[in-house]
Amino acid sequence: MNDDRPLTRLDMLRFARRVVEHQAARQLALMDRWIADEERRETERQRRLATRQAAPEWLIERGLNGRSAVYVHVGGCANAGGRAKEVGRGQAVRALTEGGVPACPLCRPDTALGVLE
Repeated sequence: MNDDRPLTRLDMLRFARRVVEHQAARQLALMDRWIADEERRETERQRRLATRQAAPEWLIERGLNGRSAVYVHVGGCANAGGRAKEVGRGQAVRALTEGGVPACPLCRPDTALGVLE
């Protein structure tokens, strides 16, 4: 448009419309990216929740030799180390009462199991 004629009001309105249309398209594209990112994050969160294993109810922590029991823990105890093994309720009670394995002083499984020394 290399005309020597001045722009009319209609020309300016059409130009303004194209600018607004371009800006709106860019904003919609940005919004679509945000929505896609959020949908991806939500899908990943749902997948993590589905694959997360429930913490075991009771743990027995083994010593360095791998045979002797050091502590009985409530599942999810922060004190339970990498040598802790998941056990059932009965085995945890037997370890505390008959096995002489001490209860973890942090999570107190003896109280949770109803077995007090």
